[in-house]
Parts: sequence; C-alpha cells; structure tokens
Amino acid sequence: MDFDQHQSFGVFKPIGHVVVSFPTQEQAVKGVRALAEIGLVHDDVHYLSDRQMLEKIEHDLADASTLASIGQELNLARAQRDLAQLGYHWLVVRARNDGRAAQIADCLKPLGAERAQHYGRFIIEELIEHVEDTAQVAESPDRGLNAQTPSGEEAERALRRGPQGR
Repeated sequence: MDFDQHQSFGVFKPIGHVVVSFPTQEQAVKGVRALAEIGLVHDDVHYLSDRQMLEKIEHDLADASTLASIGQELNLARAQRDLAQLGYHWLVVRARNDGRAAQIADCLKPLGAERAQHYGRFIIEELIEHVEDTAQVAESPDRGLNAQTPSGEEAERALRRGPQGR
C-alpha cells in the first residue's frame, strides 16, 4: 500500500479502508490470519508495527496542512499516536463497502482489537464499541476526538482495559 496516496491535506486518510488497532503484535498477527479465513487476500491487509505507525503519524503531523484541522483527521491521528506510543500494532484493511467493513470489525473484535475506524469519503466511523465506553459526545477540532473515556484521553482506553485486554 502506498500510504502517501491515502492522504487528505497531508494526513493519513485511507478512504475505503478500516484501520484497526491491537494492544499486541501477537493479536495483530492473529488478525491477519482471521481476515484470510474470511477471504481477504494479502494485498487487502497491511500490517504496521507500533514504531512504523508512530513514525508515519509524526511525519503526517509535521506536514499537515492547516486545512486538515477542519475535519477530525488530525484528532484521529493524535489518538492513534497515543495508542502507538503505548505499543499498539495496526492493520489497515481494504473494505469495499459498509457491510465488508462491519464484517472486518466483527472478525477482529474477539481477537482483542481496540479500535476499528472505517474511513469513508466524508465520515470516519468507529466500528468497535466496548461495554465500558462512555456516551459519545460532539467532537470538534478544538475539543478533539472523543475517546469515550471519563478523562477524554485515548490512552485511558488502553490503560483501563489492562493486561487482560492486551
């Protein structure tokens, strides 16, 4: 996958893909195998380690246009950076339609996927909900991405799930 072709105003925006975060490399690797079992081929699934994702996000944040702050792309990149700094690993999976995106999330959630965001042309939709998530509130460039945690911080999602979620 040429990540540079999947950008909006200098920030990673892989339209038609689901970006999935896992607490461990082992879980992400299991995710790759599970996706193969539901018919996704190698070219549809791209793995990024915590370091690779962190490097990508830092590059994007440094090069982002001021127009990127209009939507949630910058806030989402910052939330992903928080998880990458905690050691999360990533799969970027092609989803040809909403049904396939939901199938991908349903396949990966039991394997420990923390987040699965489906990137549409106009909307980025969170596909994984957890029982302990707080109610969704309005997001804005100023307020940032709603992490659905009491503190509002993405890192709290990982910390509250603890080692059992990893």
